[in-house]
Amino acid sequence: MITSPYDKYRQSSVQTSSPAQLLLMMFDGAIRFGKAALEGIESADFNKVSTNLGKAQTIVNELITTLDNSYEVSKGLASMYEYINYLFIESNIKKSKEQAEEAIGYLLELRQTFAQASKMTAEQDLQHG
Repeated sequence: MITSPYDKYRQSSVQTSSPAQLLLMMFDGAIRFGKAALEGIESADFNKVSTNLGKAQTIVNELITTLDNSYEVSKGLASMYEYINYLFIESNIKKSKEQAEEAIGYLLELRQTFAQASKMTAEQDLQHG
């Protein structure tokens, strides 16, 4: 049962979001958890590192499983997501900032690309709608 107002808002925003908005929310979550893991590495809080990298990996795995493989670009994205997961795993094993920072960098770039594509699609829909 959801009790906090924040959880109710979050559930509502997920249920009413477009696929493009959901994708951006997933990127935001993976980036946020990756950054929290970096904080854990800096403070030697390895439980925080493992927990947050695990959450980031779960999101990236969801990105992989929700890809529409009918598009050629999906194969490249799947490889990219798998590499990002590999970087998160390596970061967790080695407690290394470099791999996590690299993974976050890719996620930021992908998020920006998808945000721009979503904006362009929305503008085209308005022009043709």
